[in-house]
Amino acid sequence: MTDTARVRPTATYRAIGTASIPLLRGVFRLRVTGRENIPAEGGFVLAANHNSNFDPWPLGIGLFPDRFLRFMGKSELFRFPLGAFIGAAGAFPVRRGEGDLEAIETAVELCREGQAVVMFPEGTRRKKGLVKKRVAKAHSGAARIALEADVPLVPAAIKGTDRLARLARLSVVYGPPMQLDDLRVRDVREAATIATDRLMAEIERLEESL
Repeated sequence: MTDTARVRPTATYRAIGTASIPLLRGVFRLRVTGRENIPAEGGFVLAANHNSNFDPWPLGIGLFPDRFLRFMGKSELFRFPLGAFIGAAGAFPVRRGEGDLEAIETAVELCREGQAVVMFPEGTRRKKGLVKKRVAKAHSGAARIALEADVPLVPAAIKGTDRLARLARLSVVYGPPMQLDDLRVRDVREAATIATDRLMAEIERLEESL
């Protein structure tokens, strides 16, 4: 049974959302399309491209206040004092590159409880400074969580978060849930790999529409 109390956004999440709407709608002219593709209730995995550390901002505001998004963030962000803040906003940590089973299990549990978990399959931003320790490439975590939790996998695309200093327009598009029924009879690893290929192709298509 879904724990409805946990599905409600935290006070910190509500405060961020309320304060952000005038800024994103006014200054950054946020354009949101595809909200009708988001499940009105029940858990799901929302997977998007990753251009900037600010990506969660328009992605979450685009669905505020209807859905409370739970973000899986790199463990480095959870150090004091930032960790206390983002934890209060509903985020939870993952140790990148270490096959963090605990984070995967947490995400699966949240989805089964009816919550929306956000993943960035590329794992890291596409563009950073001159020295880049990690190369952006698709990982199968988002698909694996959706398959194990038996919830929809929803693709999304974001544009403009890497040009905030230029006051670029922010755009978000949410695509229809992916078709995964034909994969549920396969081995989990194989199914997650195939689903990830489909997911990244759909995210690319959505990006081109922005």
